[in-house]
Amino acid sequence: MEPEADPRAAVTHTVRDGVARVVLCHPARRNALTAEMWRHLPPLLGRLSADPAVRVLVLTGHGDTFCAGADIRDLRAGDAPQDLAVAAEEAVAAFPGPSLAVIRGDCVGGGCQLAAACDLRLAAEGARFGVTPARLGLVYPASSTARLTRLIGPSAAKHLLFSAELIDTDRALRVGLVDEVLPPDALDRRAGELIRTLVSRSALTQRAAKEFVDHPPGDPEEAGRRTERWRVVQRESGEAAEGVAAFLERRPPAFRWVGGIDTVEHAPGVRVPPPG
Repeated sequence: MEPEADPRAAVTHTVRDGVARVVLCHPARRNALTAEMWRHLPPLLGRLSADPAVRVLVLTGHGDTFCAGADIRDLRAGDAPQDLAVAAEEAVAAFPGPSLAVIRGDCVGGGCQLAAACDLRLAAEGARFGVTPARLGLVYPASSTARLTRLIGPSAAKHLLFSAELIDTDRALRVGLVDEVLPPDALDRRAGELIRTLVSRSALTQRAAKEFVDHPPGDPEEAGRRTERWRVVQRESGEAAEGVAAFLERRPPAFRWVGGIDTVEHAPGVRVPPPG
C-alpha cells in the first residue's frame, strides 16, 4: 500500500544572483525524504546543472533540521528508497560547479548521503551526523560507501556504517565530514560569505579543479591530455588574461566564462556572454 502523500513534504528551490538554493522540506518528519521527494531531486538538479546562470548549488533543510533520512514508511510500501537516494546523490555530485551543504540539527541516513555528495559542508554547533542502515538491516549502496570512504577514510567510514551511531560536530570536523563548524547564529552569515566568494571566483578554474578531484586521471598521458584540454579553454576564454589584468590593476576580476555541462571524455565548450 502506498503511504498517504503529505502535502507539506516538498523539495523547494530558488535561484538568485548565480546561486541555486535547494531546501528539503518535510517539517512533520524532521525533513525525512519521501519517495516523491527523492524522485524530484534528479530532474531538478539536472535543470540547475544545465543553467549557465547557476554558479553555486546550496543544499539545506527547512527550519532547524537538515534531514532525518529517508521516510521509513516507504519501505513498508515496497518502494526502493535506496535506489532513489543513489540517483539523487549522483545528481548532487554531478553538479558542475561548487556545491555547499548548510547543516543544522540532524543530518542522518539519506540526509548525510546527500551532504556527502556536496563539495563543501558547513554545520552549526549541535548538529548530529549518522549513516544508519545497520539499524534497519539494509545494505548501504557500494557507490555511496565508496564516496563516504573517500571523504572521511576507511576507519571513520566503518565506524559510522558498523555502529550506526550519531556523532557530534567535533568528531565530524575531526574526521573531515564537515569543513567548518559555526555557532548557530553565525552559520547563515558564514555561508553567505563563502557563497559570495565562490561566485566571485573563476568558474573555469572551479570546474576544471572539480573534474580533476572527482575524476582523477588514470595515468600521466591522460593527465596531460585533460590538462591541455582545459588550457585551450583558458586561452580561448580570456579568463586568465582578465585575472592577471585585474591583479595588476588592483581591481576585482570580471570573470565571464560560463561553461556548459561536459563529461571528462569531451572538451568543454566556451560560451562568453556579451558585456552587460
